[in-house]
Amino acid sequence: MAEIILMTTPLPQEYRIVKNFGIVTGVTCRTRGVGGKFIAGFESMIGGEVTAFTSEMEKARFQAIDRMKEKALALGANAVAGVDIETSEVYQGIVLISATGTALQIAERAK
Repeated sequence: MAEIILMTTPLPQEYRIVKNFGIVTGVTCRTRGVGGKFIAGFESMIGGEVTAFTSEMEKARFQAIDRMKEKALALGANAVAGVDIETSEVYQGIVLISATGTALQIAERAK
């Protein structure tokens, strides 16, 4: 995948917007299988971090970001500003992770 600048903030002053492509979003839904639920249940009885879910959520977050980047690149963008990651339970045991931002073509300002 080509390089693209991602930022959670608005565009830094050293860049200018050449073109604004609008909002892009990457989404993924995840659930744990029976084995994962068993491991998570066991870990929750002991206390502390539930690593079975942590690693799956981390993979899902990266997948949502990658899907957002792919959509931005397909439009011709070289940056996504204002990136926001949201997580919500859409159904019992099913978690939706979305990455949303504004796809931009940017260039450095002349010095």
